[in-house]
Amino acid sequence: MKKFLQLTLVCTLLLGSTSLFAQKFGRVNMQEIVVAMPEFKEMQTNLETFRKDLITNLETIQVELNNRIADYQKNEVSFSESIKQLKQKEIGDLQNRLQEFQENAQLELQQKQNELLEPVVTKARNAISKVSQAGSFTVVFDTSMGSLAYFDEAALTDIASEVQKELGI
Repeated sequence: MKKFLQLTLVCTLLLGSTSLFAQKFGRVNMQEIVVAMPEFKEMQTNLETFRKDLITNLETIQVELNNRIADYQKNEVSFSESIKQLKQKEIGDLQNRLQEFQENAQLELQQKQNELLEPVVTKARNAISKVSQAGSFTVVFDTSMGSLAYFDEAALTDIASEVQKELGI
């Protein structure tokens, strides 16, 4: 029984080590692939349009605030105390609105970027998967993340050109 266990263990180790040598490893820089896609350029154009709209709205609020401050400073001596307090409150409320808008605009811009980028990244991932499966790769590392402590360039096959071909770029 002991010999049988030893024999089984040796066979398992041999089979495991031969399957390790049969594996193919690849690498791709996902960021370079995504940036090269025409959809990415379209996404950047759409994002820039969205950003400009937010800036226009922000500038409108800023102009309104500046006008109210200038009006207050110009006519402050002629205002009664209750009018001064009302104008100061209006200016304070507008400053708060401006600050809120800036914070929300930044959040909305980030959400819009994620929303527009998601289908581009998904398309790139699908192309990488298709090329990886067609090439019988066991693992494909994304080198753009910089999370690999070390990898042997010669041991990994760069599949970027096949992925770009798959994407038509």
